[in-house]
Parts: sequence; structure tokens; C-alpha cells
Amino acid sequence: MPPIKNRNRARFNLRGRLALVVGALGLCSVSLVGRAAYVQLINNDFYQRQGDARFLREIPIPTSRGMITDRNGEPVAVSSPVESVWGNPQELLKFPERLPELAKALGVPADHLINRLSQRADKEFIYLKRRINPDEARRILDHRIPGVFSQREFRRFYPQGEAMAHVLGFTNIDDRGQEGLELAFDDWLRGTPGIKKVIRDNRGRIVENVDLIRAAQPGKDLTLTIDRRIQYLAYRELKSALLANDASSGSIVMLDVATGEVLAMVNLPTYNPNAVESGKPDARRNRAVTDVVEPGSTMKPLTVASALKAGVVTPTTSIDTNPGSMAVGRYTIRDVPRNNGVLDVTGVITRSSNIGAAKIAAKMPDQTFYESVRAFGYGSVPHSGFPGESAGVLPPPARWSGSSKTTISYGYGISVTPLQIAQAYAALGNGGRLIPPTFVKGQHGESRQVLDPAIADEVVRMMETVVTQGGARQASILGYHVAGKTGTARKAAAGGYDRGHYNALFAGLVPATHPRFATVIVINDPKAGKYYGGLVSAPVFSSVMEGALRLMDVPPDDIETWLAAQATSEARLAAGKPAAAPAPISIEEINDTAAFDSAIPAAMPALGTTP
Repeated sequence: MPPIKNRNRARFNLRGRLALVVGALGLCSVSLVGRAAYVQLINNDFYQRQGDARFLREIPIPTSRGMITDRNGEPVAVSSPVESVWGNPQELLKFPERLPELAKALGVPADHLINRLSQRADKEFIYLKRRINPDEARRILDHRIPGVFSQREFRRFYPQGEAMAHVLGFTNIDDRGQEGLELAFDDWLRGTPGIKKVIRDNRGRIVENVDLIRAAQPGKDLTLTIDRRIQYLAYRELKSALLANDASSGSIVMLDVATGEVLAMVNLPTYNPNAVESGKPDARRNRAVTDVVEPGSTMKPLTVASALKAGVVTPTTSIDTNPGSMAVGRYTIRDVPRNNGVLDVTGVITRSSNIGAAKIAAKMPDQTFYESVRAFGYGSVPHSGFPGESAGVLPPPARWSGSSKTTISYGYGISVTPLQIAQAYAALGNGGRLIPPTFVKGQHGESRQVLDPAIADEVVRMMETVVTQGGARQASILGYHVAGKTGTARKAAAGGYDRGHYNALFAGLVPATHPRFATVIVINDPKAGKYYGGLVSAPVFSSVMEGALRLMDVPPDDIETWLAAQATSEARLAAGKPAAAPAPISIEEINDTAAFDSAIPAAMPALGTTP
């Protein structure tokens, strides 16, 4: 039996060890409780962030793009709600047996879908199908495949389709403007998406909206100067003209003379902005703003206006165009088909005499002529706000050759856009005041006086004779005085001009006594036999402007002619005869009165080339 002293010592050691263990456990418990209190109550930010990172998300709140309307408030570009189907690759790859089913629902090959998911296996988000009809999205979600969800987005829709494609442009899949006014005013139209905090479960589903960080701000609306009715009318008539004349392309620009507002702008060929991917990229170009042409005889009224401004001629000044041809350096220019003899300045425009225009320009110093033409906006950007607008080409006198001033006087050796021609003619109709064109209703640029009002009015009266006596009779509109000028210009080619290929132009003002509208028609390469501006483009002007005048409630300024025509028709009907139709103008008359202004040697170099 152990001694009592040893037994007491063993008992003491056991108690000490127990106390030590209990103390140690107590200290650990206190430490754990203290640590928990510190983490939960004092320094909980880190763990809160870690927990939030797993379930709390900031997601965008989609917002609609601003609506675009025409001048009368009719929508021409609207944003429609659509759905985009997205997936969580990490979740989807856990169920590989469901992927063929998902691929079939999406309408894509299964191996393509699997490759996409595998490449993004470390991600939590991937678009599966974007901007689709909500019903289609619902059919995909109805398969209840884990990791597949949808979210609201917006897609642009253009009710006018092809008719207004070049003006409006289009947006990409992210609803960002890519062309036209959609691009020019993208910041204004786009708006700002909102942001909200949500809690998602382990399958990505939103179970709670936690906080609104930023409210969505819809894009602002934009009201255009375009009248969709006139726009469609111009589109229809231009399309008919291109088909009838077997032409490759064409443009129409119509401006409000007093404000510079673009009422219509049409280009063909065109594309469907609701299905951009199905069209040809070349068809997206707004030719009226970006493409340049040599203006041909539409330049002659500006040459005459410049000479009147310089004081070197008066409306009655005689210009001797005998013998119908004139040598300029090593080139010869002609009036076709015959010698026009002695003309006054008005007659130069009426008969569209190349020699008359050249002799008038020769009376002016080079710099005076150049500055006057440039004042009409040629050689400078129109500042319409449209992206990609061209300044055209108007070489300064220092770069002129011996024949440059002569050819410029009747529309060669200079390149302009249809919009620039319309702007210049609008200045003539606006008493010599040039106004920058605009596409936004109520937005007007700074105007400037480029010509004395009396001279501008005189030139407009001269241009009336082109429609009443000259080669543009098919531009006439019953009940209205029309002022205008035809142009028929050879198409430039490498090293000169392409024989047998032309641009047919007509630029006009109506009503001529108090012009409201300036319109330019350019038809490129008509191949059906007719190629003169008076035969190809002038009839388009008549059709479009007759409808536009009625739509805009512009009163007639030639009531006498209208009443006389009505009386004649009634008399013929009373006599059992059909109502009289306007006598068609013959090719010979056009040749005679329009003085085919492309009658220059085929070897004459195009702008930008050397002889």
C-alpha cells in the first residue's frame, strides 16, 4: 500500500492538470467568443464583402433609346422591348446531358455551344441569344435547364424601312448608333442604364432587390426636319425613275429655302435598317452627303450670279457664242447641237450655252470668281451635322490650269455633293442668304448673305425660262412657276471621262415667285437611251414637288395657267374629246435648248487628273 504522502501528491497533480485543462479551455472559449464578437460586431466589413461576393450582385437596369420622330411627330425610329437569353457556364457545364437540348432550343449546333461554354468555363455570364421576341425567350426558358436565364433589353425598329434608311442609319446589337443620325446623336438618344443591387441564389435567380444605386434615365427624343410623307414620295418616284432609265443609283435632296431644313433626302440603292446584316455594305452610304459629282450645267446660274455680283455683266449684256465652238488651250468646247449665235445673259442660261458661260467667267478675275463660288458653299463642308459629309473639291486659282476657269464655269473641274447643290440653290431662292442645312427641327445655323437679293431674284427669273422655254419643260408643275436648271455631265474615269456614261441632274426652286423649296435630283448612269437631265431628272422633280406642294399646303402662284388648263380640259370633255395632255418634248428640243453640256473632248481630264 503506497504511502499517504504519495497518494496526496498524485491527487494534487490530477487536480492541477484538470484545472490547467479547464483553464486552457476557458481561455480558448473566451478567445473564440472575443474573436467572434470582434468579427461580427467590430470588424465585419471583410466577411460581409466575402459573403456579398457570393450572393450580392450589381446588375444594370436597361433603358430605352430615345424615339426619333419626323417634323409632324410621327415615329420613324422606336425602341421595342425584347429579351436576351444568357447562361452561367459554371452551372451549365455541371449538366452536360442537357446541353444538346439547350442547343436545339437556341437553334445552334451542339458542338458550337459546348465549345463556347468550355472556353468560358471560369465565367458566370455568357449571352446565349440576344434581342429576341419575348415569346421565343419564354420557349427557351420553359425547358428549365439549370443555369439559363433571360433579361430585358431594347431593340431599334424603323417603321419607314428602306425609305429613310440613309437618314436615320441604324444601331448595333448593343443599341449604339452606327450610321446616320443614330450615330450623330448617339449621346443624346442613348440614355443612361440604371444599376441595382440584388441577391441571387446559387442558380443565379434574383431572390431579393436590395438597393437602387442609380435609376435608369431613358434617352431623349429627337424631332427631325424630315417629313415622312414627302420622304416616301421622293423614294417612290426616284425608284421608278431608276427602273425606267436603267440607272445604277440616284439621290434626291429637298430643302426648306427659308430655314435650311432638310425635308427629304433619299438615296438608291438602299437597305433595310431592320435587317442590316442582309444588305450590301455599299448600299449603306448616304450618297447625297458623302459622294461628289461634277455639277454640269447646274453650275451656270452660279457663274451668272457671280458675274452679276462682280458687275462685269448685266442681264441684257450680249454674249457672242459664234461660231458654236471655242478653243481653250489645246481643247475645244462646243455648244451642241448648233451655234446659238448672240445671246443675252438670260439666254445663256435658257439655252445652256457652254461658250456663253465660259465667256462670262472670263470677264471676272480668277480670285473673284473662285471666292464667289466658294461663298455658295462649294469646296467647304455644309455643317449639317450629318457624319461623314464631304466638302467636295473646288481647287483654288493657284492650282488652275489654262482651261480650269472655263470648265468650272459650266460645271467641270469641280466636284460637289447633291446636298451642296441644294444649299446653293436654296440661297438663290432665299434672296442670296445661305443657311446651313439641318436635320433637327428648330435647330438653325448661322446664315450669311452671299449675294445681293436683287441679283438672286434676277437669277431665279432667268432660271424660270429653262422650264418655260428651255430643256426642262418636263419639270413644270401646273399652277406653279418653276425655276431650275438641268445638268448632264460625263462620268469621270481614270485619266479622263467615260464615254457613254453620264450623270443626269436637275436643280430647281418652287414656287419661283416666292421660293419655298429647293430640290436636287441626281441620277447616275442611266442606260435606257435617255441621259439628259431634262429628260431623266426633271420629270422626277415635277412628280415629287407637285405632291410636296399639296402636302405642305403651298398656294399656287400661277392661277391663270391653272384656270386656262381647266377650261381647256372642260371644253375638250364637253366636245367628247379626251383632256389635253402636255406635248412631250423631243430629243431634238432637248439637244437644242439644253445644249448638252458634256460636249467636251472625251480626252479632257477629270478633276484631279492631269492632261
